[in-house]
Amino acid sequence: MKKTFKLSHEKIQSERWVESIKHEVKKYIKRERNKPLTGDADFLEFDCKFGASADGCDEIHLSEINKSIDDAVNQGLDSFYLEILSKPSYRAKKS
Repeated sequence: MKKTFKLSHEKIQSERWVESIKHEVKKYIKRERNKPLTGDADFLEFDCKFGASADGCDEIHLSEINKSIDDAVNQGLDSFYLEILSKPSYRAKKS
């Protein structure tokens, strides 16, 4: 998912709009996790980037997405860019 989200809507209250954005992101992550793994991969790893625009985005952890969205709302941004890419990964063996 590579998408720029607007933080305002002409007919929907801003708090409800932000919650719908968070729900859309959550649905996307759930849909990706339910896909079958390819090869001998153990799990899906997510590479996430967040920023005010596609050019100036920073890497974040998957668990920091909601906090980053809340920070964007508190800063008064009109929109933000979110990129979530999944890739198969392997667990490290314990010795």
